[in-house]
Amino acid sequence: MEMRMIKTFQTIVKLGSFQQAAEALQYSQPAITLHMQKLEADLGMKLLDRGKKIKLTEAGKIFYARADQLLKEYEYLTNTITDIQQGQAGFVRIGVSEPTASHRLPAILSSFVKQNPKIKLSVRIGDSKLLNELLIDEQLDFAVCPSPETSMETEFQPLLFEPMALLLYDSHPFAQGDEIHLADLKGQQFLFTPPNCPIRIRIEQLLAEKIDSDYQGIEISNIRSHKYYVQAKLGITIAPIATICPAIPGTVIQKIADLKVGPIAGILRKRNIPLGSASEKLMLDIRAALLQSNLYVPEFELPSQLAMP
Repeated sequence: MEMRMIKTFQTIVKLGSFQQAAEALQYSQPAITLHMQKLEADLGMKLLDRGKKIKLTEAGKIFYARADQLLKEYEYLTNTITDIQQGQAGFVRIGVSEPTASHRLPAILSSFVKQNPKIKLSVRIGDSKLLNELLIDEQLDFAVCPSPETSMETEFQPLLFEPMALLLYDSHPFAQGDEIHLADLKGQQFLFTPPNCPIRIRIEQLLAEKIDSDYQGIEISNIRSHKYYVQAKLGITIAPIATICPAIPGTVIQKIADLKVGPIAGILRKRNIPLGSASEKLMLDIRAALLQSNLYVPEFELPSQLAMP
């Protein structure tokens, strides 16, 4: 059964004749007759009694009552498919890690949703390891995070350098001090993320180079909560500036003169799997925004793998 045949039937009933339906639909009258013959053959029953005046059969009355809804649903479906093909509609599942999840992504998504109101979004927040697993399991379309461990099933495009700094409580000896170096941090109590966190691994590598193991640590899994534990004077933390800025009352942010490294965020996606139009559109918006963010950290030397726009 073709939708044009239902449209033909509906138009005949509304206008009261085959000839007027042919004129309205810009078909020949034999074509209108053929449509009705084919429709009735597909349904296995007559819909119209043809005489001086066209009348609906009992089956025709039932079918006509539903024809309008059928055509509206078909029109909605075809418009939706067209929107999806053009990237104007769809469902995008994105994964994202901190600090991008809280610091940058909300503004990007706000602009995207305003420009693409028909596109529905799902945002999953997690670390690189989890997001990589979800991508492999096809539960995400793409992710924004630091590079996970090497995988044959996913690929990573580095985009954004996240500079780091030291967060101290305001009564700490270094809070109002002169230039701070990593070697100055001997004997300090640090707040750390979990052992498998790339940020913690890199920080402990740097501390080992400068002060060996002459420090203590408390593990607090969510890096964005570190500022509150620093405020309570439980320790100090080295963290991406985006997660600790602005400083909350009772805390002070200080740069570490010889700390020029930081996590690199980027796009993680499944290898050799094309994205839908909506996902591609959002990914390009995020890519442009992250690359633009690099322009605001001129005092740090950007890693060579970051291609500026």
